[in-house]
Amino acid sequence: MSAISIGQAVVLGAVEGVTEFLPVSSTGHLKIVEGLMGIPVDDDAVIGFSAVIQVGAIAAVLVYFSKDIARILAAWARGLRDPQERYHHDYRFAWWVVFATVPIVLVGLAAKPLIKGPLASLWVVAGSLIVGSGVMWWADRTGRHKRGEDDTSLKDAMLVGGSQILALLFPGFSRSGATMSTALLLDLDRVAATRLSFFLGIPALTGAGLYELKDALGTGAGAAPLAAGTLVSFVVAYASIAWLLRFVAKHSFNAFVVYRIAVGVLLFGLLGTGALHS
Repeated sequence: MSAISIGQAVVLGAVEGVTEFLPVSSTGHLKIVEGLMGIPVDDDAVIGFSAVIQVGAIAAVLVYFSKDIARILAAWARGLRDPQERYHHDYRFAWWVVFATVPIVLVGLAAKPLIKGPLASLWVVAGSLIVGSGVMWWADRTGRHKRGEDDTSLKDAMLVGGSQILALLFPGFSRSGATMSTALLLDLDRVAATRLSFFLGIPALTGAGLYELKDALGTGAGAAPLAAGTLVSFVVAYASIAWLLRFVAKHSFNAFVVYRIAVGVLLFGLLGTGALHS
């Protein structure tokens, strides 16, 4: 019997799709919903399932930004053949995404026992939601929002890419929240910060999903729930991406800060009263 039913998979896919690219922590929300549905959050099949359905969200990014990705890959291919093309920003950006992914891959492999063990606790999620909110508020308040996407550098990519480690080690901190906050502290504007977060998330999240696929299937997650969760994640994430880019063009991140604090406090309350188990 599958550890996760198709109905549960649909719900979790929707949660993943809504929250993966919003700076509110998809991992945190998935763990909360899993806990409310009585699904063991530290089960290998459940952890694998959560990583695999992220691929649906990443597929939404690939489709939504297909023209940008095609342009960047074309510039990268031209640069491999023609040294003169290597001065083009898109060529360099392609390599920056690769370089910026290395830190999270190394830490992910080295810290896997911690990530699947003590750090998977809902207490960690609750604390990370609140601490991450403070970081996001500070970054949005102090960042000068003066640099656009074309102004990004290798240093920016490495710092923003490296910040994904915070979300990897502390579920609830939010990969999007960490990367966007770091980009804002580097004075990127909100749209540029959000788009950079999207692009840097593609290899990291895709790699995590593919790495966990065998374990997710082998430990009983089930092919049908995985397919259902991934499809729903794709559809919902596509709509979420479109909405977020419109939102950050005109608004600050304050709404996300308030929401994260509220969820973190609520989660502490549920855990403290025994209504929800870590």
